[in-house]
Amino acid sequence: MRRVLIVKTGGTLPELRAQRGDYEEWIAAGMGLAREDVDVAVVAEGEPLPAPETPAGVVVTGSSAFVSEREPWSERTGEWLVRALEHGTPVLGICYGHQLLAHALGGVVGRNPRGREIGTVEVRRLEPAQRDPLLDSWGAAEPAHVTHVESVLALPEGAVRLAESDLDPVQAFRVGERAWGVQFHPEFDADTVRAYLAARTEKVRAEGLDPEALDAAIRETPVAARILRRFAELIGKE
Repeated sequence: MRRVLIVKTGGTLPELRAQRGDYEEWIAAGMGLAREDVDVAVVAEGEPLPAPETPAGVVVTGSSAFVSEREPWSERTGEWLVRALEHGTPVLGICYGHQLLAHALGGVVGRNPRGREIGTVEVRRLEPAQRDPLLDSWGAAEPAHVTHVESVLALPEGAVRLAESDLDPVQAFRVGERAWGVQFHPEFDADTVRAYLAARTEKVRAEGLDPEALDAAIRETPVAARILRRFAELIGKE
């Protein structure tokens, strides 16, 4: 039986990992799957990827690395994603994975000129999302958790922009019929993003943001969290 593959491009904060596990556990749970029912390739540590046509679906995680630095492991992973799409393998990129997917297909990724985006933000649905199978249940605006300084600055040719926020015009996009990128983190809950904000408080303050106000605005994001379960449904793993 074909299995879901989680392409791990980085890990969470050490204190969160000790208490709650890492991205692969959170993503599997969000999809309604047990950890032992998904495969994981830790590409950031050099682990190999399978033949691109073998997974039932692929989820690419976030990372503290930067796509714009074009690390060899990252570039190899991007090339593999292109081959996976050529074989029709469904892909969902999250944060770094969202940016890597756009970069691999010819888009532009770099430092967001609007600055760091962190906390819980309103993500607005764009008109094409009303007909998108992954985001069709998204309201006009829904809260989602974010933490990033790089963004997709230009989408690859043929990509469809699906959602935006005040600081990032590309919060979600689709390429073809079976590949999506989301800048936000559907696998995070309020406690997770609160921990990220606490870990980055000094950087946030130095950049002119108000960490206390950002913390006060954090809330749960049930619609964003359902994206993972919806992806599982679309690839027949629900």
